Amino acid sequence: MAKLPVEKMRELERRFGEIEARMSAGPDSETYVRLASEYSELQPVVTKIREYEKVSGEIADLDALLADKATDREMRDLAEMELPELKERLEGLEKEMQILLLPKDAADEKSAILEIRAGTGGSEAALFAGDLFRMYERYASAHNWKVEVLSASEGEAGGFKEIIATITGRGVFAKLKFESGVHRVQRVPETEASGRIHTSAATVAVLPEAEEIDIEIRPEDIRVDTMRSSGAGGQHVNTTDSAVRITHLPTGLVVTSSEKSQHQNRAKAMQVLRSRLYDIERQRAESERSADRKSQVGSGDRSERIRTYNFPQGRVTDHRINLTLYKLDRMMVGEIDEVVDALVADYQAGLLAQLGEQGR
Repeated sequence: MAKLPVEKMRELERRFGEIEARMSAGPDSETYVRLASEYSELQPVVTKIREYEKVSGEIADLDALLADKATDREMRDLAEMELPELKERLEGLEKEMQILLLPKDAADEKSAILEIRAGTGGSEAALFAGDLFRMYERYASAHNWKVEVLSASEGEAGGFKEIIATITGRGVFAKLKFESGVHRVQRVPETEASGRIHTSAATVAVLPEAEEIDIEIRPEDIRVDTMRSSGAGGQHVNTTDSAVRITHLPTGLVVTSSEKSQHQNRAKAMQVLRSRLYDIERQRAESERSADRKSQVGSGDRSERIRTYNFPQGRVTDHRINLTLYKLDRMMVGEIDEVVDALVADYQAGLLAQLGEQGR
């Protein structure tokens, strides 16, 4: 197990005390909000540090008591009874502290952009893409996050060829970032008379939502084209140049949005473009940091098969962590916490292992 970084713990306690003092001094509202945000992030960590120090102190006192030849028999017996329980508690606190002190992903607290695209399998893949979107939509609802569809292209038999949505809330990206990759489904389509199982797939991409301060897009780096909206609808469709296509010239990325308002379309397309560029920067930085290793839960490569949903057996298997659950019906209604938590725990275990190796 990696040793706890004592200097970092001291620094966090010092910073926490400094924030408390500055908040008590009555700063202006903008400064107060910024300090309160940092305070709420540090509070659980510092609370755990103080609990750890308290238990460590109690163990040291009991050890000193037992080492003192003048300690009477009754006090010695009490100390020997208390020590194992305190040492077990300290070990548990060390594990919790190591998780809390792991390097943070700067994007973890952000909202996210969810992109789902039907892959191989035709109409069945589009239906599955729709099932996946509803699964994430219900998961978001259970966490009181807001879902807004930015663009959608419906499949001929239902579902979606492609759907892009924002999921807004605190810590969305931390929970959903390991969902990126190829999701495979095995089931009997309703149109299949012989009962033969078909395999199809959909690709999921989860990007941290980028703000203007995260990524700058220069006006000369983009080309904006307006097009006529297409698809079923009233007289408005095909009469107004409301759809927007934005091309980012340095990277060749193309983003489109085709709601009724051209102004909204431009804003939504820029939102998606900013997040995709931010994701490219994050992926580049991550690959430079970890050129010699692959993350425990996969590389985040969109082409990597990460999970299989087998409907005849009611089974879901996440291939990255060899986790199989016979709870497909519960997962499809948004109860995916068990898989999400297992992926996060596996990722944290990988980080702890690296820290342990560095500490040798």
